[in-house]
Order: sequence, then structure tokens, then C-alpha cells
Amino acid sequence: MAERGPVGGDVETAPERWAVLRELAVLFLRLGTTAFGGPAVHVALMEQEVVRQRRWMDREHFLDLLGATNLIPGPNSTELAIHIGHRRAGWAGLVVAGSCFILPAALITLAFAWAYARFGALPEAGWLLYGVKPVIIAIVVQALAGLGKTALKTRPLLALAVACSAAHVLGLHELAILLAAGALTAVTRRVAGAPARPPPPPTLLDRGGPPRAGGACFPLAAVGATAAGVAPGVTAIFLFFLKIGSVLFGSGYVLLAFLRADLVERWGWLTEAQLLDAIAVGQVTPGPVFTTATFIGYLLGGTPGALVATLGIFLPAFFFVAVSGPLIPRLRHSPVAGAFLDGVNAGSLALMAVVAGQLARAALVDWITAALALASAALLLRYRVGSAWLVLGGALAGAAAHALR
Repeated sequence: MAERGPVGGDVETAPERWAVLRELAVLFLRLGTTAFGGPAVHVALMEQEVVRQRRWMDREHFLDLLGATNLIPGPNSTELAIHIGHRRAGWAGLVVAGSCFILPAALITLAFAWAYARFGALPEAGWLLYGVKPVIIAIVVQALAGLGKTALKTRPLLALAVACSAAHVLGLHELAILLAAGALTAVTRRVAGAPARPPPPPTLLDRGGPPRAGGACFPLAAVGATAAGVAPGVTAIFLFFLKIGSVLFGSGYVLLAFLRADLVERWGWLTEAQLLDAIAVGQVTPGPVFTTATFIGYLLGGTPGALVATLGIFLPAFFFVAVSGPLIPRLRHSPVAGAFLDGVNAGSLALMAVVAGQLARAALVDWITAALALASAALLLRYRVGSAWLVLGGALAGAAAHALR
């Protein structure tokens, strides 16, 4: 007899469960190794893998998970990976997907930190990002187009998304924009008496398992254990990054402000230049930007410091997803809460579109990068080439362009 799953569906037997967990591990290890470009890109890659290729869930449910991650503290794309793992394989999937997405990025960042501390220099990665960035622009645009068809089906939601984009450009906080978008949609729909979007169909976990269908050069400062302050212990490092992971909303720039206030100005554990280098490494490496904590932890306390810093900043994400994940299907069943989620989803796509525009301005710097973006878009739309192959091709193109200069 089949066992009962955490969300009420019949789940697969033990061998099948291990197969599902192995599939999750392989996917998120690969994404953690190849997903350059920040949260918007990570979301686009997950949408391509989870919705388009593997059909583990439909776009409506994916959007609900994306919207939910924007309402809780922590790294959004990591929390989305954790949500996907939970919906795919319960609590074990939650741990496997999140850990496998974080691990490659943390190990790569740790290698950068070791080189930085030992040699006072970081490997040049400009050629890599030169070729990869245009590719990820095409991937993000494809994801926005697909998700937009689902999330922005009505004119009011489309107008709301445009308004959210304008508000973000004007400097309003992301969380305030999302909460306002959700509240406005809920109130409007309540007054109009229109029904909320119906709840999504059961997920694959509900139905009993999977279908059978077939850097740049960085400015460097003298590197020491710490700057002017006294080196902290591993407990202090862990508690500091646990606090950051528990309260931080927003982008990498917000992370920079949080870290600078304490690490540089208050305690003097790092110099300004060291902090900027740590943020740069988080941006240039694949996977979550929050692995900046791994770099800083290594500078402050060696390998043990890197370990506890990484654990501290990501641990709250697992907790928040574990608490909020089971509530999402219930919210969708409520007309008012469902309308709120629709508004949040529209706002989330608007914020993602603004970030995509910023990425495009930074990535498309000449005719070569523009050609790479167009070629990647054509391969995605016409031949459904996998994102990992496109990223690899972009890296090779960047290396070739660097060698010919």
C-alpha cells in the first residue's frame, strides 16, 4: 500500500522516492553550478526546467511559489528552490533541493576566498561573464513571456504590473510594492465581486509522484584575518549571519548596506575594500548571491568561519519555507487571499522585468553580445535547447572573444 505524503496525496514507494530525490539533487546541483546572473536569472532557469521541460507543476503554481518567496525574508531564488523540492518530494525534497542549490556556489566562493586570502588576488572572470550574460538575458525574457501570459491575463493586472515597475524604478521598497499590489487586487476584486482564479490542480506530489513522460578584476586590499577589529569567534559569525538571513528583504545592494553597517563601521571586522570584494565575488559566481557570507566567513574565521556563516545566512530560508509552504494551497482556495496572491504575482513579475532591463544594459555592450543574445533566443524558442548548454556555449564564446583580442 502506498504511503501518505505530506500534502495528502499518495506518494511513491521507497525506491521511487529515492529516484525523485536523486532527480532533484542532480537538477539543483547543476543549477547551482551554472546559474550565473542573480535571482531573476535563477527564477527563469527554474521555470524552464521545472515548468517547461519536466512539467513538475503548472505556471500558476510556480507563480504562487514565486510570489510567496517575495513576502518572506531571505534569498528569493534559494527559497523558490526549497519550495519546489518540498512540493516535489516533501520534507526530504525541501532539504535536498535547497542544499544542492547552495552547495556548488558555496564551494566555488570558498575557493575564491582561499585564493584571495593566500595570494591577495582573484582570478579574472570578465571573459566568462562577457559571454554568459547575453545568454541569460534571453533565458530571462523567455521566462517573463511565459509567466506573463499566465499572471497578467486581465487588463487590471497588466496595468498593476506597469505601475509596480514604475514604483520600483522610482525607488520604492520591493516589499512595500508587493504588499500594496496584493492588497489593491484583493480589495478591487472583493468590491467588484469577481471570483478569484480557481485553485491550481493537484501537484505531482499530490498525484503520487512524477509522470513517466519521456571576475572581472576586483580592486584588492591587503588581506588579513580582519581589519581593525578583533577576530570574532565562530559563534559570533554564525549568530551575525543568522540575523541577516532572518530579517533581510531585497537585493544584493540591501545586503551590502546591512553588512557594511556592522562589519565595517560598527565592529571593524573588515575593511571597506574587503567587503566590496566579497559582494563582487557573490555577484560573479553562480548560484545564490548570499554565498557572499561564505567569502566573509572565510576571511573572518577560515574554513570553520565560512561553514558557520553559510549555515547561518541560509538556515532561516529553510525555516520560512517550511512554515509558509503548506499555507499556499489554502490561500489559493480563499477568494480574497487568492486575489492577494494574484496581485503579488503581478508585482513579482514587474520587479523581475525591471531587473532584466538592468541586466540587459550591463550585458549587451557590443555587437558580439547582442548577437549572442539573439542566437540564444532563437535556440530557446525554435529548438528548445537546454539552458545549461546555452550557458556553456556563452562561456566558450566569451573565452574565444577574449583570446582573439
